[in-house]
Amino acid sequence: MTRAGELAGLQVWVVEDDPELRALLLDDLAWRGATVRGLGSAEALYRALLSDRCDIVVLDVGLPGEDGYAVASHLRASGSIGIVMLTGRGDARDMALGLNQGADLYLVKPPDMDVLAAGLHSLRRRLPSAALVAAATAPPPPPCWRLADDDWTLHAPTAATLALTVMERGVLQRLFVAAGVAVTREQLIANLTDAPWDFDPHRLDVLVHRLRTRVRSATGVELPIRALRGQGYLLTV
Repeated sequence: MTRAGELAGLQVWVVEDDPELRALLLDDLAWRGATVRGLGSAEALYRALLSDRCDIVVLDVGLPGEDGYAVASHLRASGSIGIVMLTGRGDARDMALGLNQGADLYLVKPPDMDVLAAGLHSLRRRLPSAALVAAATAPPPPPCWRLADDDWTLHAPTAATLALTVMERGVLQRLFVAAGVAVTREQLIANLTDAPWDFDPHRLDVLVHRLRTRVRSATGVELPIRALRGQGYLLTV
């Protein structure tokens, strides 16, 4: 079952050259409590490892320059980092190659986030005890976004508030109910009007853009709404 904070205390780096997929993975893993970092190449990963550490690397096979198979082999030879490989190829031979190079888990893109989280949770059990202690003593989650009881006021983690319009309230009601699950444009529009067939979907995108701008101006922080290509919108709270 999906739970906010289930990966608290875990340091996870995502090495993926597709910025949209990388952002989606980082958002979801951060919502689940992991401390995350996104990197776009093997070279960026190696530079980061010179000055910092992580528990698990989520590694794209098709990286520019040095590919994921070579990176997995290097990581396995140099330490006890957990390795999850992602690939657009689901061929059994590719999977066998990834596992032979040192991967602990091999998933086809785009990964099911619940399956990825379950794999990370399983890998955590094999981490050094210091990492487990860090997870057990992780600080409580910070204040989060919420709607007031009547849903007419948005409360930011900074304690700032914003009074909502009718349309903004309709969008946020549906996104907060979904709690981290993607909501389609059709579902959002149906929450805004009794005649969704007459509602221009472009109006929804404009509404969300203006809402983000108003929230940023009123609270000083970004409202965590992500547009998901071909799906709709996701609110990570």
